[in-house]
Parts: sequence; structure tokens; C-alpha cells
Amino acid sequence: MNHLSKTIEQHYLKEDLYEDIVQRLSEMGKDLKNIAREDIAGVDEFHVRGAAVSKELAESIDLNNKSVLDVGCGLGGPCRMLAETYNCTTSGIDLSNEYIRTAKKLSQLVKLEAKTSFVQGDATALPFEDESFDVVWTQHVQMNVPDKQKFYSEIYRVLKPSGFFLYYDILKNNDEIVKYPMPWATSEDHSFLFKSSEMNNILTGLGFTKVSSKDQTQAGIEFFGGMLAKIKEFGPPKIGLNVLMGETTKPKLLNLLEHFKNGSLILESGVYKK
Repeated sequence: MNHLSKTIEQHYLKEDLYEDIVQRLSEMGKDLKNIAREDIAGVDEFHVRGAAVSKELAESIDLNNKSVLDVGCGLGGPCRMLAETYNCTTSGIDLSNEYIRTAKKLSQLVKLEAKTSFVQGDATALPFEDESFDVVWTQHVQMNVPDKQKFYSEIYRVLKPSGFFLYYDILKNNDEIVKYPMPWATSEDHSFLFKSSEMNNILTGLGFTKVSSKDQTQAGIEFFGGMLAKIKEFGPPKIGLNVLMGETTKPKLLNLLEHFKNGSLILESGVYKK
């Protein structure tokens, strides 16, 4: 693992993450032998709007019974949702060893280990054969990847002919300076934001055809408004993104919200076809 990869992994590192989640579930009075996927959805969907937007993204194409790769899968929440709701066979890859360890154990906890698999690895060197998946999706990952061409080339490579690429991402909207920390980066040293038009140029250059895209920024602003109001009134939730970000949760989310509001960053989802 190179220096940049180590820095990024360290940014996300939280030791004993699975054990912390289980302890929190126990403190909430949950029966650990009967944990449902919904019980952990507040923590295992590390992106703006969480589980709701994953379901929305899943509805953009017919995903039933498909093989899906989640690049930058985090704790594996979307993989488990797709396995349970759409009968998908799902694979997840993430740079973080601790996230992958936790993803595997959470799948066991909610009894979805047979339909989900997780591997630690590099998104720009995917350890899968050519044309392995019907669908590849990624949410809030490319911001940590400097080599966008390689990132999307690998996604294209592992997709079957006529397969779909689904994304939900944070993108630059102009050239204004971004203020850190952000959820994906403590400083600009490991943040590699680019524009939607640049992503489109790379994807169409590889041979993808754009099917659709949707500006999700306003929905993200409303989501954060509701979340911050709840935190102010009730304090941090037992199972939420604060489990992953700790004391840095509020400044990171406030910075991101500010940039959405001032238009320097946008949220966008979309579909491309190989």
C-alpha cells in the first residue's frame, strides 16, 4: 500500500468498529440474535441521505437477481440491502481493512453472509476478472481517488457487456477553494474532487453511454438540516454516522452543508450503460 493509500485508510480508521456497533445495539435493548438489517442502516450507509438514497439508486434500473459490485463499499450496507431486497449476489471492495472486517461480521449478524462477500483492495486495481458483474455501483468514493481514468477504466473492465454503472457522488461545481475537514478528507492532500462534466468525458471516452443523471444537492441539504436539528434537540444518535466520525462529525458535516448551499459542491446520481 502506497503512502497516499495509507493516509486515506488512516483517515477512516476506527478500531474495534464492529464491537462498538454491537455494544451500541445492546445498549439500545436489541436482541443480538435477531438483528435486522434496518437496525444497523444508520451506520452502515456512509453517504449523504444514507439508506434512502441507496434504495432510490437501486430503483433506477432493474436490479433483481443481478450480480453487483460495490466499489468503496464501506461497511457493506448497500450490498446487504441489494441482497435482501433484490435477491442480488453482491461483492464489496474497500481500501480499509477495518471496514471490510466489520462488513463481513455485520453480514453474519443479519444472516446475509451467503449472498454478500467483501474484500480489501484498491479500486484502481480491482481483483476481479473481466466482465464479472451485471452492475457496478459506487457512492462517495472517487473523491479519494487521484487517478480517475484508472478508477473508471477498472469499473468498465469488470462490467459485462450491456452492464450498468450506477453512481452517487460529491462533485465540484466551480473552482472555488474547498474548506476542510470533510467526511472524506481531513485536508486537501487526500481529496481529489472533479466536475460532473469531467467524469462524463472519461466515462463516454471509455465507451459508456449516459442513460440518466439527477441533481441530488437540494435533497442533501434538506437531509442535513433534519439531521442537525435532531442532534441539537436529542444529541447524537446511538447508531449513526457519528459512530464512524466521532468528535469530528459536526464540523465535517457543517462544512459539507455550507459548500452545498453556496453551490461550490453538488450531489449527483446517475446511470451509464456499457
